[in-house]
Amino acid sequence: MTARPDKAHPETLGFSTQAIHVGNAIDEGSGAIRTPIIMANSYALPYDPSTVDWSGTDIPLYTRNTGANQIALQHKIAALEGAEDAVVLATGVAALHGVFFTTLKSGDHAIISDTTYEATWRLFEEIFPEKYGIEGTFVDVTDLDAVRAALRPNTRLIHTETIANPTTLTADVAALAQIAHDNGTLLSVDSTFTPPPLYRPLEDGADFAVQSLTKYINGHGDAMGGSVAGSTELIQTIKSDAMVDVGGAISPFNAWLIQRGSVTLPLRLQRHQESAQKVARFLEGHPKVAYVYYPGLESHPQHELATRQFGGRGYGGVLCFAVEGDRDTQNRFVANLKVVTSAVSLGHDETLIMHVSNEGPRVVYYPEPFKDYGHLRLSVGLEDAEDLIADLGAALESA
Repeated sequence: MTARPDKAHPETLGFSTQAIHVGNAIDEGSGAIRTPIIMANSYALPYDPSTVDWSGTDIPLYTRNTGANQIALQHKIAALEGAEDAVVLATGVAALHGVFFTTLKSGDHAIISDTTYEATWRLFEEIFPEKYGIEGTFVDVTDLDAVRAALRPNTRLIHTETIANPTTLTADVAALAQIAHDNGTLLSVDSTFTPPPLYRPLEDGADFAVQSLTKYINGHGDAMGGSVAGSTELIQTIKSDAMVDVGGAISPFNAWLIQRGSVTLPLRLQRHQESAQKVARFLEGHPKVAYVYYPGLESHPQHELATRQFGGRGYGGVLCFAVEGDRDTQNRFVANLKVVTSAVSLGHDETLIMHVSNEGPRVVYYPEPFKDYGHLRLSVGLEDAEDLIADLGAALESA
């Protein structure tokens, strides 16, 4: 017999119902049917505080430890990711740092996807080796033999992205989890490009599922945050060490904004992906476009893997391409756009584009077209796809 849906038991709810109800409760004080913003940095102590754990994270005590809005959002993220527990932090980078900080120590080694977010790159290329004696090896994670060859006796972590920023390289999470666990190593997956319900890395064996909540889960371009989901044991260490003692706590207002935005995640994600597929096909067929990388295109090198791994639920809302021509051509194209906005970030309601040149130390690992042209990263928003295509087409003709 199927369990009756119950808000107190998220596992009995469908994803869209979870997105609306989990982490929200009727406020006892006002009767409001939405959890209010609690802009307090301290909470009332019990009559006898001698037994209080001043570094505890279970009950509201001091907002660096935990707060009411943070707790509500953590419950939601854990449910959406299918995790035992979750921690939310000030930014996506704080979430990444929280994983690295708590799993690695001096003398340890990590394997990192050679196509990864810039902050992750710098942590393992410069900061961790120079300051803490933690080594990182950058590897093409689509080459599983290369990943195995990079393993060392002191390898403690493999870190990848589901769809890599910016090349849209797609990692086989289940295969990487098998390699990691066969060698007593943890697997961390940055799933920012593929939030649930599109994909849940924990179901394929990942130990950590990391999100920049700033992006799709918030979805409105007005708040910053990050999350890590996983087992209670691993997440509690991040709460204690990276949040309480390093101070990576999220603000109550940002937690509330992200909780609000997450309610429409399933609907927004569906629209992002439908429009991204249309835009990618338009660009791929345009004679003035040099290349297009989007996992939903049959021409993408990991299209079959992405189709299998994401179960036909979509391919995300981010694609990369370039216009035939030099750097000035790319800049003219962007300047001629009237609907699409030139700005950093992704997963917003509005479509965002950014031009990145073919220079810098990370470019050596990119596919050849990225080395030749640089790239334009396009995060497809919620506008009518026809308007986006018309805008891109007009800018291509005038570039």
